[in-house]
Amino acid sequence: MKKAFLLAAFIAALFVADSVKAQVRVNFDVNIRRQPVWGPTGYDHVEYYYFPDIECYYNVERHRFIYYDYGQWRFVSQLPDRYANYDLDHAYKVVINDYKPFLNHPYYRDKYARVIVEHHDPQPVIRESTDPRYYIIKEHPHHDEWRNYRDRYDNDGHERRDRN
Repeated sequence: MKKAFLLAAFIAALFVADSVKAQVRVNFDVNIRRQPVWGPTGYDHVEYYYFPDIECYYNVERHRFIYYDYGQWRFVSQLPDRYANYDLDHAYKVVINDYKPFLNHPYYRDKYARVIVEHHDPQPVIRESTDPRYYIIKEHPHHDEWRNYRDRYDNDGHERRDRN
């Protein structure tokens, strides 16, 4: 009886593991549609951007900036007034696909501190891209042309592989 119970528990665990693995695969799929037009090009999936020069994060899925203020992390839809002149298009952005990277802020601050000091090449941003997969983003200047590319790309702006 004990062996049968253990065998059943093992089989159930395999089914649960497959289900969780499938969910992770789906959740870590393309999210081009959610990325802001000031984001850098070339990424099918982005969870967070990190701005090393102002030590601020941006959560792509929730469209929220995250910054440390008076001992706690603040989640806001717009940068605070002290960054009113901060140019998101030309700012250096680091793509981070980790779970809540702001909770490990000393690591990211130290890892990317040199970016502030070193001169870096400008990153091409989505707003200026002529790649049609970005046209799906409503704020993109060529969004009106998206319908011309719908058959070529899926609902997230990722090129379909099943085309003939």
